[in-house]
Amino acid sequence: MSEEYVRYSNGKVGQVDGMRSPRYAGFPTFARLPRREDVPDFDIAVLGIPFDAGVTYRPGARFGPSAIRAASRLLRPYNPAQDVSPFEVAQVVDAGDVVVNPFDITEGLDAICAAATELIGPGRPLVALGGDHTISLPLLRALHAAHGPIALVHFDAHLDTWDTYFGAPCTHGTPFRRASEEGLVAKGHSAHVGIRGPLYDRRDLLDDADLGFTCIHARDLDTIGVPGVVERIRARVGDLPVHVSIDIDVLDPAFAPGTGTPEAGGLTSRELLAILRGMSDLKLVGADIVEVAPAYDHAEVTAVAAAHLAYDLISLLAVRT
Repeated sequence: MSEEYVRYSNGKVGQVDGMRSPRYAGFPTFARLPRREDVPDFDIAVLGIPFDAGVTYRPGARFGPSAIRAASRLLRPYNPAQDVSPFEVAQVVDAGDVVVNPFDITEGLDAICAAATELIGPGRPLVALGGDHTISLPLLRALHAAHGPIALVHFDAHLDTWDTYFGAPCTHGTPFRRASEEGLVAKGHSAHVGIRGPLYDRRDLLDDADLGFTCIHARDLDTIGVPGVVERIRARVGDLPVHVSIDIDVLDPAFAPGTGTPEAGGLTSRELLAILRGMSDLKLVGADIVEVAPAYDHAEVTAVAAAHLAYDLISLLAVRT
């Protein structure tokens, strides 16, 4: 290998050594980790999915994976908040990007599902960098094939359980209705967190409940705080395998301006990180971070938040490998 990777005594290959190579140099992998082809095997894969053909407002999330990777260069090998060195505990690799047809949503979703299925294999966790929220549907299809029904913890300003948009069944506003209809998510064991903003009708919430979801609204943090949110999530998902899906617009636009459908009144970066860290005892099997649209970002604020969220999710997954 041409890069100066850190090599641990247990045989794991970590990041490019930041003391031997400046963080702004070298291959643009997530957290300067080895590419999949650089190591013989891996425990956790980071996969880019540059796809935004399902957006309904501002496009640009196709450039999210590259922006998150660029912002991740400053991540270091030890996570003090979780007291773990994730890249030493688990072999984490950057598996590159899925090649997705930008003109055919159905074909694109099939390609994403196939790539995720191959990386998951017998049950390895996968962290996907989107892309718009449409990509969660094929990821859940791949996870369901490996694990059966999944408990979904969905961080978002929006429900994403609408039926169609201009007659289209698969957009970034519909993935979890399709997932519920296909039996991919465990009805009664999945939750939206951070919901806020105007809806089309009160029926939106009633339909969402009929599909088997519960809502933890952004305003709930004012009364129950982070511990209360974590407790509700734990009670909801139980001991089922859990996929975490984070739409970056769950954060307030002050912390994530670079997204397609921003809503005022969201979570802070610190609150969201604290909620994730409180989920350490859940049976996490995968995660995605979506809707980072760098064209609307300022000083990489949104991409930096997404990179740190991915790092903490990897840290949670690493201790379970």
